[in-house]
Amino acid sequence: MDDACILCVDDETGILQALKRLLRREAYQILTAASAEEALEILQREKVHVMISDQRMPGMDGTDLFSRVRKKWPNIIRIILSGYTDIDSITEAINRGHIYKFILKPWNDQNLRLEIRQALDQYALAETNRRLQHTILEQNEALKNSNESLEKAVKERTRELKMQNHALELSRAVLETLPFPVLGVSSEGLVAVANQSAMDVFSKKSGFGPGAEASDFFEEEVLKAIHLVMEKNETLRLQVLPEQISLTITPLTGRFQGAGAVLVFSPPASGE
Repeated sequence: MDDACILCVDDETGILQALKRLLRREAYQILTAASAEEALEILQREKVHVMISDQRMPGMDGTDLFSRVRKKWPNIIRIILSGYTDIDSITEAINRGHIYKFILKPWNDQNLRLEIRQALDQYALAETNRRLQHTILEQNEALKNSNESLEKAVKERTRELKMQNHALELSRAVLETLPFPVLGVSSEGLVAVANQSAMDVFSKKSGFGPGAEASDFFEEEVLKAIHLVMEKNETLRLQVLPEQISLTITPLTGRFQGAGAVLVFSPPASGE
């Protein structure tokens, strides 16, 4: 682990010197403290990865120190050194300080160096897991926001479609109740839609209805007028002989521009 920082805490200067000599060939930053209080002061200003502390020190012992460190700097890996094999002390240190290792004095240099390397590996692994969890949380939040936006868009689109369907149904209802023939002719010359009045008038000729050829039911004059309306995109009015019926041909506009025309047959206005 690059830039590893190790804090050694012991009230005996000789122990601190021995730990510094042991680790001087390692690529670590070594900090020392002669008391628990001094160690806490160092932690306020330094980023420490591993702490090695004596168990029995005047004032605050190693267990109390690590209990406080765990609350404020929980990511630090904690190792206790002790010259005593009291089981109660070991159990208390483990339960209160949540220590990584309990090592007896005098230690084996090779084993202690190995324990410190493993502790740093443990820190690096935990740090990687924390970063991954943070990334996962961020991704989950982004996914949640995306899903909420998508859900909102779907609801809005559903509302729009319902309104459009309602408007379409209303338009069809109005179309069916008109007392005069109204029909639509597509650009291909097919009857696309016809209201009930149109069906009543033109069904006298066999085969009339949506999909029928307009040329089978209209005079050449009307067919030319339909073509002209769609070509020039202008409304045209004419009278159909011999009944003198008024015919208004209107081109489809908007997104349906050029797709066909609407034919409205109505009695001639007064004065015509």
